[in-house]
Amino acid sequence: QVQLVESGGGLVQPGGSLRLSCVASGVTFRRYTMRWYRQAPGKERELVAFIDTTGNSTNYGDSVKGRFTISRDNNKNTVYLQMNNLRPEDTAVYYCNAQYGILSRWGQGTQVTVSS
Repeated sequence: QVQLVESGGGLVQPGGSLRLSCVASGVTFRRYTMRWYRQAPGKERELVAFIDTTGNSTNYGDSVKGRFTISRDNNKNTVYLQMNNLRPEDTAVYYCNAQYGILSRWGQGTQVTVSS
């Protein structure tokens, strides 16, 4: 059974940092491209970051470029999202997503709140 479990969310002050993790089980992780999405209250789900199967290619949403970094460890079946210089507008539930062809799997999400 495919399972993605996010962790690392929480409350942080503006300008602070958090690192999110997403551990996959029940999949051949190295075959999946991985993405982080986020959804704020009343807004549509937004693509935050993408990483290919090897970790050699990444892409970011315009709102997080230069502040967030996506990475993966295929030996640990884990994808990470390092978030620096956080802003109140980064407040959202963050979801990881695994894709392989037409297969798409989601985690349950982790809340990130940026507030003073």
